[in-house]
Amino acid sequence: MSRNYIAKRFQKPASGLSLDTSALARYGDVIDLSIGDTDLVTDSRIIDAALRDARAGYTHYGDPKGDPELVAALCRAWEEDYGQPVNAERMLVTASSCLGMSLVMLGILDPGDQVLVPGPYFAPYKAQIELAGGECVEVPTYAREGYALSEERLRAAVTPRTKAILFNNPCNPTGMAYDRDETEIIARVARDYDLLVAADEIYTAYLYEGDFVPMRTLPDMAERTITLNSFSKNYLMTGWRVGCILAEPELISVFSAINGALIYTAPSVSQRAALEALAIRQDVRQRYVSQYLQRVRYASQRIQELPYLSLVPPKGTFYLFPGIEKTGLSSSDFCRELLERAHILVSPGDVFGQAGQQHIRIACTVGLDKLREAFDRMQTLSF
Repeated sequence: MSRNYIAKRFQKPASGLSLDTSALARYGDVIDLSIGDTDLVTDSRIIDAALRDARAGYTHYGDPKGDPELVAALCRAWEEDYGQPVNAERMLVTASSCLGMSLVMLGILDPGDQVLVPGPYFAPYKAQIELAGGECVEVPTYAREGYALSEERLRAAVTPRTKAILFNNPCNPTGMAYDRDETEIIARVARDYDLLVAADEIYTAYLYEGDFVPMRTLPDMAERTITLNSFSKNYLMTGWRVGCILAEPELISVFSAINGALIYTAPSVSQRAALEALAIRQDVRQRYVSQYLQRVRYASQRIQELPYLSLVPPKGTFYLFPGIEKTGLSSSDFCRELLERAHILVSPGDVFGQAGQQHIRIACTVGLDKLREAFDRMQTLSF
């Protein structure tokens, strides 16, 4: 088929995260540390609730803005967890936070508008911004600085075309978690230049130091913050595809209209599962998230024992983002060597932006036994 039939914006090769299924087929003993899919099965209480409600008739189209019970529960949970009242007019249930971020970018960007994104950043952000006609402007953070946010670099990146800052906390891929002092940097810049902030906060349960401070709870930030959340990681519900957007009613109205054109409503059964997940959220976090903390600590220790890797210890998520500078290889070449020589799949750091070069991302989404096996294999390698 002629490439002329393909829209010009899609004629360049796609880049980003994807599962290397050919590698899984080529090597029978591959240990996959590449994709951030929680390996533990969704809590049986959530599954049972979804099955019960499906049998009770929750298999039809629902309210386009979300199941009213779920919307009310999301508002209630936000106030209970963060002490900030919100109402149903500020909430939209989405079929995943990836779709949610696309809705946000489509809703706020005009062609040529710029979005500042601290890098390394979650790989789909760039495509989500560009699909809306915007420009992704990476503002780098560096391992040598502990991935600290630089207010000077952020302010220097602002132009008359800047519309928003996209901020991920805790951060995929670096595993960094930013406290109130650091999130205030984003808030100050947003207030001073009248910018929106798209706050991607889907890993809030995976915070290993301190308390999480949502962007919209900072002074004068509620009206200019668009908060995206998801049930995928915090509740081990990646396959259910359900998330939410919290923003001002005028914005929610726009996002809802776009959502109606794309998908109409999030899956009804998934929303009933999410309702149960919220009800047992504290127990879910205590029961499961602690396992990922153990894995992250173990993997961090093993990485620091490998002479060819370097690491800024993560403070959140279940990712590690070690540097590979000592090997002299590019990220993609290192990943290829690791696969061919040790049968281990990891993600190349350069898919997470320019600041991700000379790094790899490791997802601790296998048990300790498999992690031990993976690092034992890596310990036999030299570069």
